[in-house]
Amino acid sequence: MKITGTFIDEISHDIPHQNWGAKEWDRDFAHMQAIGIDTVILIRSGYRRFITYPSAYLQKQFGCYEPPVDLVALFLQLADKYGMKFYFGLYDSGHYWDTGNLQNEIDSNRYVIDEVWKQYGHYKSFGGWYLSMEISRRTKGATEAFRTLGEQCKGVSGGLPTLISPWIDGKKAVMAASGQLTKEDAVSIQEHEKEWSEIFSGIQGAVDAVAFQDGHIDYHELDDFFAVNKQMADRYGLQCWTNAESFDRDMPIKFLPIKFEKLRLKLEAARRAGYDKAITFEFSHFMSPQSAYLQAGHLYNRYREYIDTL
Repeated sequence: MKITGTFIDEISHDIPHQNWGAKEWDRDFAHMQAIGIDTVILIRSGYRRFITYPSAYLQKQFGCYEPPVDLVALFLQLADKYGMKFYFGLYDSGHYWDTGNLQNEIDSNRYVIDEVWKQYGHYKSFGGWYLSMEISRRTKGATEAFRTLGEQCKGVSGGLPTLISPWIDGKKAVMAASGQLTKEDAVSIQEHEKEWSEIFSGIQGAVDAVAFQDGHIDYHELDDFFAVNKQMADRYGLQCWTNAESFDRDMPIKFLPIKFEKLRLKLEAARRAGYDKAITFEFSHFMSPQSAYLQAGHLYNRYREYIDTL
């Protein structure tokens, strides 16, 4: 199971920003291409007041800061250059995290989707949409939000595919700002299957692929949860991807590149489950040879050695 896609987290709201310019990003796309990555996914086009492209709507509506560089255009140009597909990640106003209400995300992204397609839809590499609302359980309004925004994305773009990447509410599903590494009230496989079957039945036709984050459950639980995820995805006509997290949730420092052995365990579990694609969160910080983290380059080397044996 090779990693063929990666998120790009340019907002970097809970990991350090690397202050890259066009040259560094160009080099990173070359490093990605060298290990077979063919898909890049902007994890979000903005978070609260920080945005990745000069959105007239978001600057007016939310008081967002004008970005010094149009990163959406840069990433699309690089995706064109390196023959990759680019998935555009929707805007996150932060209101959901504050209130638990997803209606703000629906309302704001209705405008963002139209604005972005008008400005960037002509790029050859514009290959899909990422619905950036992250949930783990049967969250109030989640099905409606995914369905509404997924249908609009597909409608304006002639049916380009849509992706979601929820998390499993396992024992490691603690807030990044928390000092804890685990919690007691982890979801059971039965609860997980019941809740996500209900969500999948409501988003059929609006969402094309689901990539559950793989870092919130323990390594011995991977096979059971992955098997259920694949069965549900098949039942409701979704592609089943894995979001193979390349950072470590087992350490008190949040977040550092993962130990290669752990990444391999997760990728091999996805292979056994018959998953369709593996993506990661995320290459540039946690696997790139030019990452601010020295050990990320070592992870890149170990991963290259591994795929050479496949």
